[in-house]
Amino acid sequence: MTIHSILAVFAHPDDEAFGTGGALSHYATSGAEVTLVCATRGEVGEISDASLATPETLGQVREGELRCAAETMGIKEVIFLGYRDSGMIGTIENQDPRAFINAPDNEVIVKLVKIIRRIRPQVVVTFEPNGGYGHPDHIAIHRHTLAAFHAAADPEIDPESAPAWKATRLFYTAIPKSFFNQMRASMISLGLDTSDFDRFDESGFGWPDDQVDVSLDVSGTVEAKWEALNCHRTQFGPENLFRRLPVETVKQLMSIEHFALAFPDVPKSTKLNDLFDGI
Repeated sequence: MTIHSILAVFAHPDDEAFGTGGALSHYATSGAEVTLVCATRGEVGEISDASLATPETLGQVREGELRCAAETMGIKEVIFLGYRDSGMIGTIENQDPRAFINAPDNEVIVKLVKIIRRIRPQVVVTFEPNGGYGHPDHIAIHRHTLAAFHAAADPEIDPESAPAWKATRLFYTAIPKSFFNQMRASMISLGLDTSDFDRFDESGFGWPDDQVDVSLDVSGTVEAKWEALNCHRTQFGPENLFRRLPVETVKQLMSIEHFALAFPDVPKSTKLNDLFDGI
């Protein structure tokens, strides 16, 4: 019997829970080995409650939050690349030499190649090219993961590390535009303010629905996903958009997770039942 292995690669603590928390929990529950790479510790994220962290301690606190979420989801191993959160585009944090966006491309790619060769996953998951909403760290981890996915299969790259490994599939998280339309409609029906969605529209939020290749029913693990989100207390505070709707409504919205197949290239008519379909 093949033991499935999945490697998820993201930029900050909580990235893993919003788009893939149900899937990671689902596969872990099914016996797959699930590994998570996080590029930073989210040192310059928002702090929902001043009693939880200070700007000086936020990175350490968010690492603990991620480990809490990982345990909830059944993730086997969490790996931090050790870079600093770069902050939103145009902020002063972008200029910090420790910021992830300032790391040399080859340095990051080789780190990821070593991890891929050691873990030997069949499936790798990361952000789509826009990083969900244009965060520079999200875009950077997308770019580096895409390069490392292919570089790990080339024995001439970092030949002193573990033997080359060609993962079978690379998926992008693909939260579709229809998800946000449904969420907006639910908020309108309750008379709630939906002005935040105007900002989402401007940043290109949402993946085209017709470019989704896998829609995975994660209703069986949505409770684990919800618990994982609640581990991220500094980020998932009372003002979070997902807190504005009734909990059961949010869980229903989150019960389907979507992915776009980035590799291998297949006819667009091809639809997969899940990330490991046929593997």
